[in-house]
Amino acid sequence: MAYKHDYDKTLIRLTMMLSRMNDGEALSVKEMAEEFNVSTRTIQRDLNERLTSFPIYKDGRKWRMAKGFKLEKTTSIENIIVLDIINKMTEGIGTKFHSKAKVLLSKLKNEDYNPIYTKLNIEDITDNLKEIQLLESAIKDRCLIDCIYDFEEYKHNIIIKPLKIVNFEGFWYLIALDSRNNELKKYYLKSISNIKLKDEIFEVSSKLDTVLDESISIWFDENEEPFEVTINMSKIAVKYFKRRPISKNQTVESVYKDGSMDVVVKLTHEMEIIPLIKYWVPHLRVIEPIWVQEIIDDDLKEYLGQ
Repeated sequence: MAYKHDYDKTLIRLTMMLSRMNDGEALSVKEMAEEFNVSTRTIQRDLNERLTSFPIYKDGRKWRMAKGFKLEKTTSIENIIVLDIINKMTEGIGTKFHSKAKVLLSKLKNEDYNPIYTKLNIEDITDNLKEIQLLESAIKDRCLIDCIYDFEEYKHNIIIKPLKIVNFEGFWYLIALDSRNNELKKYYLKSISNIKLKDEIFEVSSKLDTVLDESISIWFDENEEPFEVTINMSKIAVKYFKRRPISKNQTVESVYKDGSMDVVVKLTHEMEIIPLIKYWVPHLRVIEPIWVQEIIDDDLKEYLGQ
């Protein structure tokens, strides 16, 4: 699946950090960043977001496991934590998928209580596992596929070069190149059927990984030059976007006495940010470029006028 290598590195890092805190060690953000070769922001996100299900706390400049709490070491603490996280992540994918995963995980881990709870609003793709297997094979082997795509109530026969299976905001998509003109396109995964792998092989550019890594939503446009958007956040919104930035390229431009803040993000398409601004009205507002905020204002005026 998409970003498998990144998932592996994250899980290894989390389990090692928890194991060491469980053994009584106090962890420094700076030291952990250097040890795992990641930014201090990544380590802070690990501690403030990804590991909040565990009783860890900040003691001065270091992080510790709460006194009196001890994770069970039936076999390997790293394995137990990895299985806990995987088990809870599968709950958000779908009932059928989770039930199958739980049976397999239970064979590896004999424990009823799980200290981790996740609420992931991820689309259930259990009924599409055969299609996903075919797509994975085509992506790994870099071969073209012939398939049917159901779009706007019409079925289209398409030949594409599959690149990545991705999930944005809980929905699954296939990123692929149109075989006719090599134009990058996004296809809703559940609308793809009758997949047939072709013998023809294609070359893959490494640029896509960078584009996906810096994108905010499925609206990203690989062919457009990124442009900067300055967003003002109210005090209420600031704390949430410090915990989980809008994108990896988010930078703070100004901090005001009232607790509000201006941040800058890079986009390739205005629709990467417009839905987010609308969701957070009135706590987010685009300062520059003004035409982006004008689109939002016009939409809100039309809505209120109804």
